[in-house]
Amino acid sequence: MSTPSRLAALAAGATLAVMAASPALHSQNAPDAELVKRARAIHERVITLDTHADINPDNFTRERNYTQDLPTQVNLPKMVAGGLDVAFFIVYVGQGDLTPAGYDAAYKQAIAKFDAIHHLAKEIASDKIEVALTAADVPRIAAKGKKVAMIGIENAYPLGTDLGRIKEFHARGGRYMSLAHNGHSQLSDSNTGERDGKWLHNGLSEPGRQAIAEMNRLGIMIDVSHPSKASMMQTVALSKAPIIASHSAARALADHSRNMDDEQLLALKKNGGVIQTVAFSGYVKIAPPVSDARTAAIAAVRQEFGLATGAVPGAGGGGGGGGGAAAAALANLPAPRRAAYEKKMAVVDFRTPAPPRATVRDFVTHIDYLVDLIGIDHVGISSDFDGGGGVEGWNDASETFNVTLELVRRGYTEEQIAKLWSGNLLRVMGEVEKVAAQLKK
Repeated sequence: MSTPSRLAALAAGATLAVMAASPALHSQNAPDAELVKRARAIHERVITLDTHADINPDNFTRERNYTQDLPTQVNLPKMVAGGLDVAFFIVYVGQGDLTPAGYDAAYKQAIAKFDAIHHLAKEIASDKIEVALTAADVPRIAAKGKKVAMIGIENAYPLGTDLGRIKEFHARGGRYMSLAHNGHSQLSDSNTGERDGKWLHNGLSEPGRQAIAEMNRLGIMIDVSHPSKASMMQTVALSKAPIIASHSAARALADHSRNMDDEQLLALKKNGGVIQTVAFSGYVKIAPPVSDARTAAIAAVRQEFGLATGAVPGAGGGGGGGGGAAAAALANLPAPRRAAYEKKMAVVDFRTPAPPRATVRDFVTHIDYLVDLIGIDHVGISSDFDGGGGVEGWNDASETFNVTLELVRRGYTEEQIAKLWSGNLLRVMGEVEKVAAQLKK
C-alpha cells in the first residue's frame, strides 16, 4: 500500500497500535483480531533490532542486573516479553572539558560501560545473551534463542587526543561511534550549536577527519545523530563507507536540531546509509512547553526524595543520556520510597498535567515520511530507551510488538518490516566491514 493510502487509512479512524497492549483500550475499537494475528506472526519471524539503549553500570552487577525485571526500559525480561531480539547497549559519556583531566575521567567512564556489557554477556547471563561483533553474528546468535547485545559509542570525547583508542574501542566491541554528543567535542561540532550560533570547528576538526578515516579502516560505523549538520555533511563527503544516524527523526515533521532535514537525508541516501528513526517523544512531536507550575512541582518532589532535578519517565521529557541518569537514580530508591515518590508524582500529574506525549502512530508517521523521501532501504528503528526515549505505546522493550502492529496496519509487507527492524542496519554494517577489509589490504 502506498504511503498516501496508509495515511488515508489512518485518517479514516484506524486504531492506535497501543490498543493491542492496553486492556483499558480494548473496548474502544481494538485492532482487528486477524490483523493482530498476522502482525504477531511477522514479529516472531523478523529480527527486531534497536540501535540505542542507554545503560548504567550499576545495573550490571551480580546482585542487580538485566536478568531481573528492573525498573529500566530495557532488560532481558522486557526484551523477551516484547520480542526485541537485539539491543545496541550504549557506551555514553556526557561532554565535559577539553582538558587532560576531562579526557581521563571520560575514558574511565567509557571503560566501565564496556566492561559492564561484557560482564552481563560472559559471566552473568551467558546462556541468555551474547555480544555480536559482526553483522553475520546477529542471525547466528538469534537462531540459538539468545538475545543479542551490540555496543555503540555515543560521543568520542573519551578518546581524548589519542586516536589510537579507536582501535582499542573496536577491540572492546564498539561497532558504531558518534564524534560528538550535546556540546562540541575535540573532534566535531554538536547539533547544540544551533541554540546560540556558536561553533568550535565549523563542522569537523582535523583530528575528527582523521578519526573518520580510522573508523573506516577498522570497520566502525560512523554515527551522525548528535553532531552538527555541517559535521554530518562533511562526514558524508569523507567517509568511504555508509554511515548511520543511530537515533534521529525527520526534521520536516518535528523541527528539532537532533532531527535530520531533507538535505541531510538525501545525502545519507546517496551515501548508502540508514537513519534509525527514534521513538523519543520530544523529537517525534514538538509539544508545548511544560508549565512553570509543573516544573516547580516536579522539582519540589524530587528534592523531597533526594533526587537531582532531571528528566524521568512521565516528568516532561529528557534525552541524550541525562534522562537515563535521572531514571536510574529513581530506580535505585528502595521500593517503599519509590512507591511514595510515584504517589506524589501522581498528584503532580493530576494538578498540572504534562503535555501529551507522541504515540506509536506519530512515530510510524516519521517512518512513513522517511520511506517516501529516501526509500525503504535507508530507514530503521531505534528507541533511545533509558536515555529519555519512549512514546505512548512503545514505552519500554516489553511493548516492542506495537511498532510492528502499526507497521502492518499501515500496509508494510513482511519484507519491508524486516528491513526496517534490522535488515537495513545490518546491510550497512556488512558494507562497513567490507570497506574495512579492503582498506586493510
